[in-house]
Amino acid sequence: MDIGHIAPRRLADTIVEQLETMILEGTLQPGERLPPERVLAEQFGVSRPSLREAVQKLSAKGLLISRQGGGNFVTESLGGSFSDPLIPLLENRPEAQRDLLEFRRTLEADCAYYAALRATEVDRAHLKNAYEALQACYANDTDRDLEEEGAADARFHLAIAEASHNVILLHTIRNLFNMLKSNVVTNIGGMYQREVETRKGLVDQHRMLFEAIMEGRAEDARELAGTHIQYVQKVLSERSENHRRLERSLRRDKLSRI
Repeated sequence: MDIGHIAPRRLADTIVEQLETMILEGTLQPGERLPPERVLAEQFGVSRPSLREAVQKLSAKGLLISRQGGGNFVTESLGGSFSDPLIPLLENRPEAQRDLLEFRRTLEADCAYYAALRATEVDRAHLKNAYEALQACYANDTDRDLEEEGAADARFHLAIAEASHNVILLHTIRNLFNMLKSNVVTNIGGMYQREVETRKGLVDQHRMLFEAIMEGRAEDARELAGTHIQYVQKVLSERSENHRRLERSLRRDKLSRI
């Protein structure tokens, strides 16, 4: 029997694997700067030449970008499955918004289910911080920033995705939010208009979802997440229909004045 030699593994390849895992699991996020070379080498317990070689390999794969005098960064566009010209088309099509929310309903229900089952103490602390930041936005009635409320909403849902410990769900959810962030985070910001009932509904839903995940009630978390997205669909659909009715009335009024 012919037995080949086992080649020793290069240290740089082990570092590459570790950094790839950190990128995949979301520890290192798109656009995030890596710690300085000296610090990272100390954390990994490796030499700086080995770390430098690993960074070069990841740069060649398109996972890292090195900036002269600025350090090394995770590539900003990781996970981007939609080309830039397509984004405005999707943002301006009501049917695409509906399809996106239907997709979110399926994904986020699963995220909530697995988060309730798998969240670690670290995940729960992160989720608690995101929830409290969202609550702080809710509490600010005098100087409201609708875009910030929408962004806080997105961060809360991303924290749930991270706690699911499913990297496919995490990167899919993150990509969906990044894709339409110019539209106030997938139209969620449009929910935070001055309607008191809508706002109260969102507050209650996020509270119940947060509690279900923190208490490990997986089936409840799945149902509550799905109900939340269904509520968003309903309110946005009603707002869209009201807008169409107003436009119709204005056209009639304009014609009657001719």
